Amino acid sequence: MLTTHFKSLFITLSILIFLQGCAAAVIGGAGAGGYYVGKDKRDFGTIMDDAGITAGVNSKLLGAKGVSTFDINVDTDNGIVTLNGDVPSSKIKNKVISLAKQVKGVKKVISKLKIVP
Repeated sequence: MLTTHFKSLFITLSILIFLQGCAAAVIGGAGAGGYYVGKDKRDFGTIMDDAGITAGVNSKLLGAKGVSTFDINVDTDNGIVTLNGDVPSSKIKNKVISLAKQVKGVKKVISKLKIVP
């Protein structure tokens, strides 16, 4: 029962995080955010799946020792996760990539992480 509750909470939080980012696009309308949302070729279900994957990767990174989530940006498009940012070592870089690959729904991980000691 607790697992089902946790999944529901996770999905709800993912949706809220996703919609929070869309608020500026809806309000701005003609702004860059509105243009992006209007031009997204993914269907709503795929967008929501990608938001869940992004939230899942961020959640794994948040709990990982030695990983600074403030320095890593996670983007997901059709199940393909792109990691951008700075990490202190190749060990941490490999750890971040490995954690991202563990998230359900991830088809591929593209690392654009830079090692900055």
